[in-house]
Amino acid sequence: MNAGKPMSKLRVAVIGVGHMGRFHAEKLAAIAAAELVAVADADAARAADIGAALGCAHVSDYRTLLAPHFSGLDAACIAVPTEKHHEVVRACLEAGVHALVEKPLARTLEEADALLELAQARGLVLQVGHLQRFNPAFQALAAASGRPLFIDIERLAPFKPRGIDVDVVLDLMIHDLDLVLALARAPLEQVSACGFRVLTDAVDIANARLEFADGCVANVSASRVSQAAIRKLRVFRHDGYVSADLQGQRLRHVRRGAGGIEESEQAFERTDELRAQAEDFLRAVRARGKPLVSGEQGRQALALALRVARLVEERQARHAP
Repeated sequence: MNAGKPMSKLRVAVIGVGHMGRFHAEKLAAIAAAELVAVADADAARAADIGAALGCAHVSDYRTLLAPHFSGLDAACIAVPTEKHHEVVRACLEAGVHALVEKPLARTLEEADALLELAQARGLVLQVGHLQRFNPAFQALAAASGRPLFIDIERLAPFKPRGIDVDVVLDLMIHDLDLVLALARAPLEQVSACGFRVLTDAVDIANARLEFADGCVANVSASRVSQAAIRKLRVFRHDGYVSADLQGQRLRHVRRGAGGIEESEQAFERTDELRAQAEDFLRAVRARGKPLVSGEQGRQALALALRVARLVEERQARHAP
């Protein structure tokens, strides 16, 4: 990347155009501030199909995009399998390319720390794709005054073959662990967890209890083997509670008022979270500023998810038949 050149449009590429990567590519192609110059995927036919549909170049080896003869790539969105995150993000950062990577940031904290150090040394944006942070209902919930007393989050999903390269904690629960860390405003003191294998060789259902220094407690449940998709998020404070419908982007408030219990609903203008995330990434790249979900915040969510996963494994070992 030529840091000194004036930029009218940021030249971006998407590496990994499977289920999520294709959506990323479509959003970037539709944003006026960006020029989607290429997509890369190990499946050459898939890359060719998406490249043709979006009117951009396509390659099967992402390293082609980072070679000196490929001119002026500013930023890349990385949506490859988790096991490849460190390799691909590192290659982008070493080439001077800003990176937005799907969660989790990496497989291990050692990998995550290496990426953070490299991004800082090169002065590059490293953003992690925790999508629900861009939900207007969640943003309003996080901005509300008052200390949370109890946070209850449930994320249940039907079984899908994709994403099973990691357990349910790194696949699904990590989203909500990130939300809890954004809502709680005190250091984390204690974690307990349980989980079980059901349909795969990895943990498919898990529950975690998080206790914070100010007394706040969070209960987080995740399943990828449920019959129906369910998303629940409730935050209890001293004067009432808020129930968030993140899919509908609405909040339901229940408060203690002078005349008794008062209920109200708050709806928000419909926001495309994936597009909002892409726009935030481009803004951060152009300003060389911090994105809404920085690499450091992605690292915090990963550290907590790995801690939960370790506790689950330890409990399973204690209770093995």
